[in-house]
Amino acid sequence: MSFDKYAMLQLCNNWSKNTLMNTLEIEYIDAGEDFLTAKMPVNPRVHQPMGLLHGGATVALAESVGSAASFLFINPERQEVRGIEISANHLKSKREGTVFCTAKIIHKGPSIHLWEIKITDEEGKLISLCKLTNMILSRRK
Repeated sequence: MSFDKYAMLQLCNNWSKNTLMNTLEIEYIDAGEDFLTAKMPVNPRVHQPMGLLHGGATVALAESVGSAASFLFINPERQEVRGIEISANHLKSKREGTVFCTAKIIHKGPSIHLWEIKITDEEGKLISLCKLTNMILSRRK
């Protein structure tokens, strides 16, 4: 089975409807056989009280992209993805514009996926560096 970038992006964007991803205006924009990328606008919707991108919104973006990325490697009819641990280092602040989030696989086991997730600004400068561990479960009938 060959990888279909456009089908993956459509699937991720369709699944985001009426969810936190939709509320945060996360849009999946690129995919490959070992990565997934999304973008999110930085505006008052995702600000903390000082007018900066909220770390929680950043982590929500990272977990959303990393969890969706695990679908690259599973059969969603037989398996489910559960995020079990995420860590984030926020390195730079941002007040407005857009952030881009790319999850790249570090470890792809049968039951555990480990992702490195970089959140950058429009110039490619690193905003946050995250690590996400997903557990792959058999779908319950």
